[in-house]
Formats: sequence, C-alpha cells, structure tokens
Amino acid sequence: MVKKEEKELKKNKNEAWMRIPIGIVSGTIIYVWAYLIALFFLINFIYRIFTGKILKELVEMSNVWIMQNYVFLRYMTFNTDERPFPFSELKKEK
Repeated sequence: MVKKEEKELKKNKNEAWMRIPIGIVSGTIIYVWAYLIALFFLINFIYRIFTGKILKELVEMSNVWIMQNYVFLRYMTFNTDERPFPFSELKKEK
C-alpha cells in the first residue's frame, strides 16, 4: 500500500514540474495566436460596418482560441491534469 502511495506522489510531483515546459510552449502559442484573434476582430469589425454581416469562419476560429485559452488556464492553475494544445487534442467546444 505504501509503495502505491509513493508512486502516486512521485507521479504528482512529476506532473507539477511538467507544467513549466508545457506552460512555456502552450503559453507562447496562445500568446502569438492572440494577435491573430485581434486581427480577426478588426477584420470582422470593419466587415460588419460595411456589410452588416459577420464572417462566421473568423468567429469560429476565435471561439477555438477562447476554448484553448480556457483549457490552458485550467491546467496551469492545477484545476485539471488535462494538458493543453499542442500536448493534447485541439478542443473546439466545451
């Protein structure tokens, strides 16, 4: 029983240390992606002013970024052990 608890404790410690490189890689991707989302906002804003419509593809891509940001923040704040993109599948909806 004690060995099982020791293995679980070691696994938890290793997972905590993995948050550093995962945070750097995923955080960089999400940060750069945020500039693209800002560009999408500007494009949709201008498009909406002139046509009265929105570009649904840009809205969907923005929604994917929001979901990835959510998964990343949950992982980095120890709310879950589900790793963010690119270490797991790209989530599009909750």
